[in-house]
Amino acid sequence: MSGRAFVFGDDIDTDVLAPGRYMKGPIEGLAQHCLEAVDPDFARNVRPGDFVVAGRNFGMGSSREQAAQALKVLGVSAVVAKSFGGIFYRNALNLGLPVVVCAGSDAINPGDRLGIDLARGHVINETSGRTLQSEPLPAFLLEMLADGGLVAHLEKRFTRRA
Repeated sequence: MSGRAFVFGDDIDTDVLAPGRYMKGPIEGLAQHCLEAVDPDFARNVRPGDFVVAGRNFGMGSSREQAAQALKVLGVSAVVAKSFGGIFYRNALNLGLPVVVCAGSDAINPGDRLGIDLARGHVINETSGRTLQSEPLPAFLLEMLADGGLVAHLEKRFTRRA
């Protein structure tokens, strides 16, 4: 994975990721309002392969899975943050969106080019040349992500058994 960094601060909640007033429409419409309360141009500027980088407690708040789904619809490759709201973390993985816990995420600037090695736990800042340590994802989660998320992973497993 390699893309640009869109950097946000601490405590980005699910209401900012998936604003409630747009929840009744299709996910593609909701995604166009993702993060607009903190960056009105985010949905217009983010491109497939880019990264969201944040501080502590990213995805805190309600259990709405549309928060992670909106990022995925916009083509975000992964979210890198110091910590995550627990429900968001699991929802993202279940939907096939990699989430990376990286204590040094504040060393990443807006627009930096990043690469990520999920298995080794490395966030490579291609702009600065620094490699930041992150928590590596275990093999079973890497496999689930490679399959496209929990549902696709389970379908694959059950098909093999049949």
